[in-house]
Amino acid sequence: MIRRLLIPNRGEIAVRVARACREAGIESILGYSEADDIRYVRRYFDDAVPLGIGDARATYLNIARVIDAALRCGADAIHPGYGFLSERAELAAACDDAGIVFVGPKARSIAAMGSKAESRHLMQRLGVPVVPGYDGEGQDIEVLTAEAARVGFPLLVKASAGGGGKGMKIVRSAGELRGAIESAQREAKKSFGDDRLLLERYIEEPRHVEFQIFGDGNGNVVHLFERDCSIQRRHQKVIEETPAPRYSDDLRRRMAAAAVEAARGVDYRSAGTVEFIVTPENDFYFLEMNTRLQVEHPITEEVTGVDLVRAQLAVAAGGPLPWRQNELHQRGHAIEVRIYAEDPDDRFLPQSGTIAFYREPSGPGVRVDAGVSQGTEIGVSFDPMLAKLICHAESRDAANDRLDRALRDYIVLGTKTNISWLRRVVTHPAFRDGRVSTRFIADHEESLRRTTPEIIPAIAAVLSSAQRPEATKRVSGVASVWDSVGEWGRM
Repeated sequence: MIRRLLIPNRGEIAVRVARACREAGIESILGYSEADDIRYVRRYFDDAVPLGIGDARATYLNIARVIDAALRCGADAIHPGYGFLSERAELAAACDDAGIVFVGPKARSIAAMGSKAESRHLMQRLGVPVVPGYDGEGQDIEVLTAEAARVGFPLLVKASAGGGGKGMKIVRSAGELRGAIESAQREAKKSFGDDRLLLERYIEEPRHVEFQIFGDGNGNVVHLFERDCSIQRRHQKVIEETPAPRYSDDLRRRMAAAAVEAARGVDYRSAGTVEFIVTPENDFYFLEMNTRLQVEHPITEEVTGVDLVRAQLAVAAGGPLPWRQNELHQRGHAIEVRIYAEDPDDRFLPQSGTIAFYREPSGPGVRVDAGVSQGTEIGVSFDPMLAKLICHAESRDAANDRLDRALRDYIVLGTKTNISWLRRVVTHPAFRDGRVSTRFIADHEESLRRTTPEIIPAIAAVLSSAQRPEATKRVSGVASVWDSVGEWGRM
């Protein structure tokens, strides 16, 4: 059994895992950077242990410090959350060496999917379709240039070890190729310590569809249906939903079967995601496998009624797969949006400051997974995601209506956020009609721009609740607060 669990992570995912621990009767310990504001997150934990002072590389990404922290606090298990060390086979192996349970896949499964090139090779052997491209060992400019000509343009140059859009370049002509390769190699080396690249045919206006899978490490794997993650900016997901709109049941079944086969091929244990790119002609290709819990896992939980984190804890402790495939069903529709401290009208640049006033939406079918509260300081050292808003209803239209209402009710003062921009996306006619692709934001950039708003009367009540700008000046500065008030009024 797992008795004490270390979570070396931050924000909403740390809170999410800690809540599951309390339900399961497991003591939770927060592993944190001393550069982080943990006041809100800490209240959900039984204990906390510092990982040192510094940025993510010195703390959350430092395997030696994480293992040392687990040993110091007497943890018998580690749940990495997502991001940071969650897909590092080295952490899983270090846990094995230290006699600590790793709540996640086996080290060899993570390693098998850690390289995009190697995972492509494996998928080809398993008969899972992959995008035409090049994933060979030859990495000099001459080889890559020749292979690019063979694959044809437009072309996607991407880091083999990468993720999150880093080291990824779209190349539309031979004249752009050398610069894109050199830039991608620099980014890949800096971000992942590995400058190997692969080339893939670039598919115009694709959709990004992923399948939630879960295995027990003994060959038993189920899928928990698909999520459409096509609304992205700079290759980062912003809005996710399930079921994926405008797809046939036959296509869903074929993708589900491929996802399960991919997971079985690496003897998968715990929660993971198999991601596909889908063409406008409804051909699908393996993109990558994320060997961890995904940011967007709550929408799967909402439509299936399961708790993926509790299931992770149970399987890590040696329990059986919690469900059979025929026991899993979808009910209704769920959509998630990511709330960021950023300025959508200025290149989505991250914002900092202190949250002077914070009010979450509520009501039937509304869930908020947050990592902040009123008074939280938003710094520049870590990801600017504040929370996730998840809305569930009996149909896609009803879920969208509920999401629009919940976004109107969501108030964050003291730093700019993307809340009003998200409302413009989810009320856009193309989104309402389910006509989405990874080019959605670029294709509708003009119509998603902020227009001159009407300041709504409720602003006075908000300022009264926040004790007016004179009081909030002490927290974050009057200009910042008024900027946020203006942003809220533009919703």
